[in-house]
Amino acid sequence: MLIGQISDTHIRPKGQLYHGVVDSNRMLAQAIAHLHGLDRRPDLVLLTGDLVDKGHPDEYAMARELLAELTIPYLVIPGNHDHRDAFRAAFADHAWLPAAGPLHFCVDTHPVRIVALDSTVPGAHHGVLDEAGLDWLRATLAADRAKPTLVVLHHPPFASGIPYMDGYALRAPERLAQVIGAFDNVERVLCGHVHRVMLRRWAGTVVCSCPSTTTEIALRLQPDARPASFMAPPACMLHLWSAAEGMVSHLSTIGDFEGPFDFA
Repeated sequence: MLIGQISDTHIRPKGQLYHGVVDSNRMLAQAIAHLHGLDRRPDLVLLTGDLVDKGHPDEYAMARELLAELTIPYLVIPGNHDHRDAFRAAFADHAWLPAAGPLHFCVDTHPVRIVALDSTVPGAHHGVLDEAGLDWLRATLAADRAKPTLVVLHHPPFASGIPYMDGYALRAPERLAQVIGAFDNVERVLCGHVHRVMLRRWAGTVVCSCPSTTTEIALRLQPDARPASFMAPPACMLHLWSAAEGMVSHLSTIGDFEGPFDFA
């Protein structure tokens, strides 16, 4: 199974730019075209939060218009820039979303099971998973301890080292680690939020964060670093799973570049 992951698309109303600078709508369209043009088309696409920028219904309408071009099945979770109720209304035709409460769900119709967590806090930018959410996750994972599983949430469950992002991190990640660490069939924990690729061994598995299709948050590690972003090449992640090899994750840069050349 090949799973595409795109994140932090920050869709704006038609004709508006992200922060007045970036055409995030065009960049999502380019990401979709990139996935369609791969030599092996993904079987499923995961969008790991911050689908839109302000949580407004007109942004979700634009997102649905753009995603209508995606011919691959996709699943979406919210991020801190999303609005839970507007998100739920925009995807009311997606049966995998619960009708009330946090937008946790499990999709078990593929060779890899997808267990998605809503780590958002309405009105805030940090992430939290309450006891009810952790209990739901524990019961969902316990339902099948053998099938390869991805756990997906927006906020990375560890500090990035970028001070102005870590103020908006997932709170009490050790509680999530205690749940996930009890199951050895979790192939990856996938997230977004930091607009960068990050990898960490954590809770007996590997956490992988996805870059944004819009901007790259600057890698500034000094404690007094000021927030900054760059118009770096956008990218997505591709997670290839097989029974023989397990899961291998690749960065796939979006855009046109010189090549191909006849050497490896």
